[in-house]
This record gives sequence, structure tokens and C-alpha cells, in this order.
Amino acid sequence: MADLAAIAEALIRGDRDTVGALVQQALDEGVDAEALLNESLVAGMDVVGRKFKNNEFYVPEVLIAARAMNAGMELLEPVLAETGARPAGTVVIGTVKGDLHDIGKNLVGMMLKGGGFKVVDAGIDVAPEKFVELAQESGANLIGLSALLTTTMTQMGNVVEAVKEAGLATKIMIGGAPITQDYADEIGADGYAPDAASAVDLARRLMG
Repeated sequence: MADLAAIAEALIRGDRDTVGALVQQALDEGVDAEALLNESLVAGMDVVGRKFKNNEFYVPEVLIAARAMNAGMELLEPVLAETGARPAGTVVIGTVKGDLHDIGKNLVGMMLKGGGFKVVDAGIDVAPEKFVELAQESGANLIGLSALLTTTMTQMGNVVEAVKEAGLATKIMIGGAPITQDYADEIGADGYAPDAASAVDLARRLMG
């Protein structure tokens, strides 16, 4: 019988081949895809997130674990789509206009996927109207904004305004090196996360 804890452990080790093989085995045995997602991949990425927060893991370990998670997700996604399983929520993420940094954004995207969210990656140098358009198209619950420069972080306020003007109920979370909770409060964002693991906790909280 499929051992879901073993999948989580392989993911934490970053062993993508084992994750892929065990997820396939579980699917072949008829394990429920949603239970498989939550009890193996999401559970494993939660541990990775905790270790990252506690400085037991660093960015390379998180990236390796995320790659292992993707090996499982590639097999699971088509099955989840067929069963009509609902993701934890849909998040549009992107780096704001004028900013070309994407490592932090990519890390957050991977962690959100690992947390069971559907992620729409808008890329880098994204204009406020593009965030609005993607949120409307995907029916996103959340928009995640990233900025690494003090000169580009002001764009975050423009996105908050654009979302309000469009009449969307989509909540906005922000992060990046120069960003603080005070800044999030100042521009009217719904939340701030200091790192990728905290972004998943914040997204879950905002989903209520």
C-alpha cells in the first residue's frame, strides 16, 4: 500500500525520482488524488517551509525540494483536474513594473503550489492593469506582488489602486527585500510576508 509519509520524506530530501515513482505507485493503487496531494506533497512542503523559517534549510534546499514536488505535481495535476478537485485558492503572482528580479517570486510560487494553491505567474516587470486582467481571467482570490528595489516598490500601491478601481474583491499580499508590514498598511495591501514560507501561511489566512 502506498506510503504517503514516505513521499513527504523523499520530497523533504529533494529526491525527485523517488517522489515521482511513489506518487505514480499511489495513483496506480487508486489512492484518492486529493488525499495524496494533501498528505504527501503539501505535508512535505509544509515541513520544508518550517525548516526554511527556522534557518535549517536555505534557498538551495528549498529549490531542490520544490523540484521534487513538481515531479509529483506533474503526475497529480491531470488527475486532480479530472476529479474536479478544487485548489486551496488561485493566486496571481508577479514582480511589479520596472523590476526584473524573479528569484523571490519564483520561490513564493513554488511554495504556494506546494501549499495546494493554483498559481498564475505573471512574470516580471508587470503593469498594474496586467495584474487586474489576469486576476479577472483566472478568478483569482489573491494577488501576490514582489519588488526588490525601493524605486519599484511604489508600484505596489498602483496595483492596489487598480484592483480597487476594477471593483475586484481580490486580496493583495506583498513581499520583497525593502518591504515591511508598515508599508503594506500604508498602501492598503491585505498582508505582508517576510519570506516564501510565510507567504503560504499568509495566503491561507487571507483565504479565511
